[in-house]
Amino acid sequence: MRIDRGVGLVLLPLLAACGGAAETGRVASAGTRPAMARPPLTRPAVTGLARPPLHRPPTAQIQSLPGLEGIIGSTPAQLVQQFGEARLDVWEGDARKLQFTGVPCVLDVYLYPVAPGREPQATYVDA
Repeated sequence: MRIDRGVGLVLLPLLAACGGAAETGRVASAGTRPAMARPPLTRPAVTGLARPPLHRPPTAQIQSLPGLEGIIGSTPAQLVQQFGEARLDVWEGDARKLQFTGVPCVLDVYLYPVAPGREPQATYVDA
């Protein structure tokens, strides 16, 4: 196969752009980069087992309105004793929502543990 000199001169800069021919004797493909010198991989010294940071849930905000004294601070058992069985009992993480229904209204009581590992207590009411 014979290449015309004009075409060869046009291809010369493209071949030169491939690089690597003078150093290695071969032409690198168009999509590759020459290998970069990388520092050797090292491992940090192990001095003890590191624990991931503990996730602490936010502190419960306790609602304080007149007339809620018999509800706020109550446990789920105390709420069931006061209002009957809950229509809904929904858990989200360590938070709990109990929904009580009656003729005049729907009462949502939100319960959160006031300290880690404690039983959830009513901290917020929505009617």
